[in-house]
Amino acid sequence: MGEPREGEAPPRPADTEPAEPPPKPGRSRAGGAWVGLVLGAVVLILLLIFVLQNLQDVRVSFISGDSTVPLGVALLLAAVAGALVVAVPGSARILQLRRAHRTARRALTRHS
Repeated sequence: MGEPREGEAPPRPADTEPAEPPPKPGRSRAGGAWVGLVLGAVVLILLLIFVLQNLQDVRVSFISGDSTVPLGVALLLAAVAGALVVAVPGSARILQLRRAHRTARRALTRHS
């Protein structure tokens, strides 16, 4: 490696710091959606396996209805009904808090 040729830049000294590596990409909504989609698919597969392994017929009575359904389906329907019992009041409370926050924010902007 002798002298640099005419028009060429001289070689960099060995004691200079190398360029920093590019920053790692942060989390994105698309990445979060992808993780949610994969987890949802895994849960659905596990539910399908559960239902298919519990095909014994059971008698289900509700109010005045009476039916025979597979055990896995009956338990899945009971879990969905339980989730709805929790989700409906929870959603109503979230809407109530959003409305209160919006009202408070509007009151602050009017007085400022």
